[in-house]
Amino acid sequence: EKLFGLGYATEASKSWLSGNSPTTGFLKFATHGPFKPFFESLAGNAIVDWLFMLGLFGIGLALILGIGMKIATYTGTLLLFLMWLALIPPKNNPILDDHIIYILVLVVLNQSNAGEVFGLATSWRKTKLVQKYPFLR
Repeated sequence: EKLFGLGYATEASKSWLSGNSPTTGFLKFATHGPFKPFFESLAGNAIVDWLFMLGLFGIGLALILGIGMKIATYTGTLLLFLMWLALIPPKNNPILDDHIIYILVLVVLNQSNAGEVFGLATSWRKTKLVQKYPFLR
């Protein structure tokens, strides 16, 4: 959505491919609380934009395919925690919001070996790369 601007949350004219920053809207206008100045300082930074978009792509691809689930769930948890931190305190529930719920979902996916049931984890695990570097499981 942020890459192409399909019109759901991002208009095509505001997509990353149109030259806009995928992080500016959230980091500049949605953040609040004690960490607001820090997160606002990151808005529009090209390195932050690239890390965010590559992170979303990598985490999403790994979760869809069921490969690299450990790295995907850990990095996804980190990304969601940072997004939650940018919104401290949450507007609705003072403790729990959708970011924390998604973190819990990632923990369950990691602990349940979900990639082996519905994904390509069994085949992925047999590759020489994963056998050499087991943290890629």
